[in-house]
Amino acid sequence: MILSLDSTAVTASVALTDNAKVLKSEFINSGLTHSETLLPMVKRVMQGHSFSELDGIAVTAGPGSFTGVRIGIATVKGLAFNYETPCYGVSTLEAIAYNFTDINCIVCAVMDARRMQFYNALFEIKNGVVNRLCDDRAIGIDELRKELDGMKNVVIAGDGASLCFENLSLDNCELAPQDRIYQNAVSVAHAIKNKKSITPEQLVPVYLRQSQAERELKLKLKR
Repeated sequence: MILSLDSTAVTASVALTDNAKVLKSEFINSGLTHSETLLPMVKRVMQGHSFSELDGIAVTAGPGSFTGVRIGIATVKGLAFNYETPCYGVSTLEAIAYNFTDINCIVCAVMDARRMQFYNALFEIKNGVVNRLCDDRAIGIDELRKELDGMKNVVIAGDGASLCFENLSLDNCELAPQDRIYQNAVSVAHAIKNKKSITPEQLVPVYLRQSQAERELKLKLKR
């Protein structure tokens, strides 16, 4: 039995799964208010079950909103410490790819990193198997366009998908349908297959670049 959480973007979700069966899940798209909404969602999803029953807790560890990632990681650490529940940190971009395991395609997972930059990774999905094609990275729209040009059956998904799709202008790409475009906790649970668990202490956020505040401080110190 796995409890999974995501709070890395404007959406937030929590799911309780038993192998492939979804016991209960919640998903909201109400902006970055995860500090207020995430724990109540966990309590509702866990209603009727004890945390001692869990075989693991999975969470998107990044990339994404710096605040959202920290909230998710801190929440899971707090939940896992009491019972030393095994933890799983999942790439947000990989979780997005697991929304499309029922079709053969290339998933271009993108999250808006501002200034026409995107957190991105590419995944090939064939017969339900997800194969990562590159590491998580921060990439500009022009470079991404060159990489995708010539690929077949490319689906653009993630919180940066609409912006990315509009600016790619490639005929071989399509925008994911609204009900699949965002990462969700059920996909986080699916993404832990073949991953090794870690302790709560080992669970850390994964940032692909410094936050805006850190970049601004660095510029001030150089003056």
